[in-house]
This record gives sequence, structure tokens and C-alpha cells, in this order.
Amino acid sequence: MIRGAYRRGRRIIPSLNRCNNCFFFSSATAVASDKNITCACECPESCPQQCHNLLNTDRKHVIHPYTSMTDPLPTFPIQSARGVYLKLNDGRTLIDGMSSWWAAVHGYRNPVLDQALKDQIEHSMSHVMFGGLTHKPAVQLTTKLLQLTNNIQDDSSTDYHHFTKVFFSDSGSVSVEVAMKMALQYWFTLEQPSKTKFVSLRNGYHGDTLGAMSICDPVNGMHSMFSGVLAKQLFVSTPTGGMEEDGIQTITEMKQLLEEHHDDIAAVVMEPIVQGAGGMRFYHPSVLRKVRELCDEYDVLLILDEIATGFGRTGTMFASWQNERTYQPWYLTEGSSYSIINSEDRKVASSEIVNADILCLGKALTGGYMTLGATLTTDKVANGISRNGGVFMHGPTFMANPLACSVSLASMNLLTSSPWEERVRNVENALIDHLSPLSELDSVREIRVLGAIGVCELKEGLDRDGMARIQRALVEEGVWLRPFGKLLYTMPPFNCDQLENEHIKKIGEAMYKVVSSKPKE
Repeated sequence: MIRGAYRRGRRIIPSLNRCNNCFFFSSATAVASDKNITCACECPESCPQQCHNLLNTDRKHVIHPYTSMTDPLPTFPIQSARGVYLKLNDGRTLIDGMSSWWAAVHGYRNPVLDQALKDQIEHSMSHVMFGGLTHKPAVQLTTKLLQLTNNIQDDSSTDYHHFTKVFFSDSGSVSVEVAMKMALQYWFTLEQPSKTKFVSLRNGYHGDTLGAMSICDPVNGMHSMFSGVLAKQLFVSTPTGGMEEDGIQTITEMKQLLEEHHDDIAAVVMEPIVQGAGGMRFYHPSVLRKVRELCDEYDVLLILDEIATGFGRTGTMFASWQNERTYQPWYLTEGSSYSIINSEDRKVASSEIVNADILCLGKALTGGYMTLGATLTTDKVANGISRNGGVFMHGPTFMANPLACSVSLASMNLLTSSPWEERVRNVENALIDHLSPLSELDSVREIRVLGAIGVCELKEGLDRDGMARIQRALVEEGVWLRPFGKLLYTMPPFNCDQLENEHIKKIGEAMYKVVSSKPKE
């Protein structure tokens, strides 16, 4: 782990077992040939020809996210993962700077999480339908989530003062769909069926399912081609930066919109403090607090999407817990740096938390082990939906999957029993140290860091070839990152015991090298 006094770690690269029956694998080989070749090799996992066959089939038949279905971006076959490392089939190891899209906060092959899955499948069951049945992992996880989200420190307490209900679903995106349906059904049952619209921030991202797509940015987001079929929602400007004054226009627009259209608005939906895939932007906690006040004033629900930020990533257990003391982002913009450091005290009191009416969780919910989403709500919303015998109309086949619930409970217990807050602060300091040199480069507009999130924003966006080039170059440097648009960013597995300052340093050096290198003609 990274500690205050950093230890220097050594990266040990195992010797590769070369296959005597095949040529050494290269990605160019897979592209050059469109045929699979039979191989009698006795070491199939590291066999170059097997890698060739795997990539060839993958390229022709497997659809990957956000890439062409006929001419996809290159993929790298992975054999295993442990701690902070991903091991490719050709034997190379990569430092994982992405936590598998925010999720694997404890790293890979964590013995506690591995054992939770083994125990569940060996002593109980892998799955059972949730309609009419229940099971211990789901009930225990519900208890743990209600304790965490209500900021209850006593594990024996069930004094849930705000969130009281949990709905489990398949993923973070589906948890947003569930939240939207809850809001709509709440107002319908209260005989206000005109309240069907949602308000969201520009540059927001809430998932790729149809309802979630409608509340993503319709112009700058990833779903503009679907604008003709998506429900028409309402949007306000996103804060222009991370200072309190940067959110004034957002609040002004929000107040005007709610004042004029509150009879038609079911809920405001926001990613608290950090906008993720929409641009990795940070904004001041005062914006969230004022939006909460406006929602109360105009009788509109507030949905907070903590799918990416929940479970410690920003330095507080949930980003919606950030306040003027805890919120300490760091920026370096074209040679000029500034940070907001208000206090060394980063404690959070329950009275200071901005509470949503509906809360969406995912990603790190299972420590990156299995897909699971959770939508939490209050007695107010639950009683509204179910008055006069109403039932909530949603029920996924794999709802509350016992395996996912078991590993999620283990992940929550592991996180809360670890010094995760100190670890996040140490990662934050390491990111500041090792990403700062990137600001010297002419192509870089800004470096920004908050908690265990480090962002390098370029002045110009990357095209397809540029993303592929940088991806390959990062792999050659022994680092796994996933650039998109103008962003090259990292969110390492902050609660992994094996994470060292040297890993963050390696990530920073790799980012600097690939951004500073010129494309080959």
C-alpha cells in the first residue's frame, strides 16, 4: 500500500515460457491472418498461436464497448490479474491505472473477496430467483448499505434516519433506470401524473440504457444519434470549474427552470461533485447543497448518481458527503496551479450530508468482482409509491444474485475495516506529485486531482488512430489506461494492499512519455 513514508517497490517480471512449436505472438500476426491454426502446444495459456487464434476470433465476432463492429480498435488478450497488475497472454504485466472502470478498488484476487465467493458457492447457492424468496447475503448487504449511507458507525444499530429501502439490480445503468421509474411512479401514485420530466447537468453521464441515455448530455454526450427516440429532458449548464463561484450560473439556471416547470418535473438527477465519463469535471459541494434546497422548495425529488464516486473514491465514503472542509481538489492549468485547502479535518457529520431522495450505486459496490447495482430510497418515496396497495413495477431475473451480494458484503466490510481514508489521501498526494510534470507539455490544457482521481485534459481531442496509438504506447510502458476524447486519466485501486508510490510514479511517467511523443509518420 502507499504510506506517508513511501517505500520503494521493485517490479518483478517473471521469465516467459516460450512455446517451441509456434512463432512468438504479436498483434500484427493476428491482424495479418484471418484463419485460426490448430496447435498441439502443451502450454495453451502462454502459447503465441493460441493468442493469435483468440484475437482473430475476438476481432471477427466479439463486440467490444465503444468501438466499430467491423473494424474495431485493437484489444490485448489478458491471462490473469492480481493485486495492481494485469498479466497479458504474452507474459507482460501492466499496472492497472483504471480499477476496471472505477470498480476494482481493492485490486485483483483479493483473498478476502475470493473466499467470500468460494464460501457462498460451496455452502449455499450461486443464484435463486428473488420473487417470493429471500436469502441471507441480500439481507445482510441491505443492512450494511443502510448503515453506510446513513453514516451509522455502530454495526448493531438499525436507526436508519434517511435511507430505509434498497432495490438490487443488474448494474449501475439499470440502477438509474430503477431510480427514474421510482420517481415517475411516486408522482403518478400521488395523482400528479404530469410530473414526468427530469433535469440533469450538461456534460453528465448516467449510463447507456434508454432511460439513462435521455438524461445524459444530448449534445456533447455519446448518445446524440439517439436524440430522435429518447425522451426529451431538461438541462442546465454544468459548473465551469471547481470553485464555489464557478457554480453560480448552474444554480441560477436551475432555480429558473424549477420555478417555471416544477409542475412537470419528477426529479433532478446529478453526479455529485465529479462528472465521470462526461468529462471528468469537478464542482464545488455548495452547488449540490443549493440544488437540494431548490428541490425542497419546488417539490421535486433529487436523484444522486454515485455509481462512479461511491465507496471512497473522492476521499469521503460518498461524494455527496463532501463539504467545504473535505473538498480539496488540485488543479494545474497551463503552468498555474491552485488548490482548495480549507482544513486538515476531513471528518463528515451526518448533519452536513446532502441526502438524495433516491441514490444509485454500482461499480465498486462489489469491489469490481461481479455486476450489481443498488437503488436506495426513503420511507417518503416508498410510502408514496405503495400507498393504496401500489407495487413497484420492476424485477430483474438476476436481482440480488447471492454471489454478487456475498462478495459485495465482503467488499464493504473490507473497505470499512481498512485505513481507506489515509490511503486515498496518499494516492491523492502521489497523483499530484507524478502528474504535475505533464503540465509542461504544450498539448496539455489542465491537470486536476481529487481523491484517487487523476486527470490530464488535452487541448485537442484524440481521434480513433490517436487513441489506438496512445493505448499501444501505454502498454509498451507497462501501464493500462483507457484514454477517450481529450482525456487521459487514472483512478488506481486505492485500497489495494500492494499499491505503492512507485506504481503511481510509473503511471505518471508513462502518461508524460506518450503525451510528449509525436506520432510516427
